[in-house]
This record gives sequence, C-alpha cells and structure tokens, in this order.
Amino acid sequence: MKIPINQRPLARLLWCAIGASVALFFALWVIKLPEAPFLLASLGGSTIFLFGLTRVPAAQPRALFGGHLGGAFIGIACYQIWGDTILVYTTATALTLCFMLLTRTVHPPAGANPIIMIHAHSGWPALWESVFLGIGCLFLVVIVWSRLYPGLAHYPVSFMEPSPPNLNWGGWRRD
Repeated sequence: MKIPINQRPLARLLWCAIGASVALFFALWVIKLPEAPFLLASLGGSTIFLFGLTRVPAAQPRALFGGHLGGAFIGIACYQIWGDTILVYTTATALTLCFMLLTRTVHPPAGANPIIMIHAHSGWPALWESVFLGIGCLFLVVIVWSRLYPGLAHYPVSFMEPSPPNLNWGGWRRD
C-alpha cells in the first residue's frame, strides 16, 4: 500500500529544508551577500520560523515585516544619533524589545537587527536595500513553496495576527 506524499514526515521535512535553502539563497542573491554580510543572522533565523514554524504568530507577516523593519529602523537611528558604543547597542536592543512588545510584532530573529545595523554602521538605505528586500524575498518564496506540497499549511496562516497573541507577555501578569 502506497503512503500519500502528504503523510510522509521525512518528505515534508525535506521539502521544508529545500524551501528554506531556496528562499535564503534567493534573498542573499538579491541583497548581494558580500555587501550585506551581517544580515545573515536575522535572515537565517527568519527562514527557520517561516519554513519550520509556519503557523506560529511570530512567523506571520505582521511580525516578520514589523519586527525586522522596526528593529532595523531603531538600530540605524541609534547609530546615526549616538554612534556605536556598547551603550548604544544595548539601548537599541532594549528599544527594539519595547517596540516589538508594544506593537505586537515580536519576531525573535529581528531582535538581532539593531545590533547588525549598528555594527555595520548602516545608513537609511539599508532599510530598503538589505532588510526589506531580504525579508520580502523570504516572504515571496514561502508563500509559493507552502502551496506546492500537498497538505502543508499555506503561508501566511493569518496575515495580521499579533505576536504575542495577547498582552500577557511572559511574566507581566499572574494567571
């Protein structure tokens, strides 16, 4: 008896791994990897979320785009205003945490963006040329890829789902 392809866990895993590779290759090719090497960290993490954790709120477009663009914006702004001291790195990361929680756009890999932007001494063009184009490429590939394999959850599951789903963040409130 032949098992349908959508019921083969190893085949699904391989499909997701190949999709992640294709998406990351495409993103790195578009943003011209040698010109934006530090963005590797956050794009790699986002690829894991998109292809491995497709249904979680942190993988949905609101968190993907909001978290990445917000974190990168904060990193660039902090660098432009204060330079690249350790205090600037930590302040930018704390501001990014606050931004993501308050806007409910938490996407953990994007937490690296302020550090990346400061370390790379990024200017405002990096917001478009590296961050937006990179995550846009991942986004487009995962939309197509998730629809090609029978039985996979189609990405996005919920375009504007907040991350976190409610305002009870971690240890803020006792239940």
